Amino acid sequence: MRARATSPQSTPLAALVDLTGRTAIVTGGAMGIGAGIARRLHEAGANVVVADLDEAAAEATAGELVGVRPHTAVAVHADVGDEESVQAMVAAAVAAFGSLNILVNNAGIYPMTPITGLDAAAFRHVLDVNLTGVFMCTKAAAARMVAQGGGGRIVNITSIDALHPSMVGLAHYDASKHGAWGFTKNAALELAQHEIWVNAVAPGGIATPGAALTDEASRKAFEAMIPMRRLGDPDDIGRAVLFLASDLASYMTGSQIVVDGGRLLN
Repeated sequence: MRARATSPQSTPLAALVDLTGRTAIVTGGAMGIGAGIARRLHEAGANVVVADLDEAAAEATAGELVGVRPHTAVAVHADVGDEESVQAMVAAAVAAFGSLNILVNNAGIYPMTPITGLDAAAFRHVLDVNLTGVFMCTKAAAARMVAQGGGGRIVNITSIDALHPSMVGLAHYDASKHGAWGFTKNAALELAQHEIWVNAVAPGGIATPGAALTDEASRKAFEAMIPMRRLGDPDDIGRAVLFLASDLASYMTGSQIVVDGGRLLN
């Protein structure tokens, strides 16, 4: 994934977005935002490792991708909060496809708990998944990318809560996402010498099976705060990740793209 020998102006658009021959891991890739990301990377030609705690759901998503293009996706059971599991995930990607070129740190949790009802164990668990997991996956993937040469792309899924709190009950989540954004910038600085570009996508409200908006009234109230007047779709995030994972973003590292329908404007 090194810089192309031809001038930027002479590279066709189709070539800039072509991920053929590259292998991507998407953590939390079985459903929701992760599945939306996996589908777009796969459509662009990448081999995709759908990594998730829910192995059955991961198998279903990988099976959908294989149905489109055989032998180009696998499911891997992965716990991003466990270092051995993370190492096994990277090893599985290399065993299946021979290399690792793209990592998308998407796995995350957001249990709603006010600070007064939040205990230390629950706080640490959110940080273990949302922040320490990003660190461990990045460390393992970067080591492989450095060893094989050719650079790479790492995209961290943060949140608009990395920039501004969205609601009461997410103090632990917000702390983890502020940390993930800070980690993104420092990892970009450190890994640039290896031509590994590290960026982030910060989603706003996205319509997923795990979304906290449980009734129509809550959904409409939330949408009223969004200038575009709708929740995002997982594919909205998939498109942004594809941009950062491709050569369209050849001169970007340490950046964060906000995809929130304008929510932060309010």
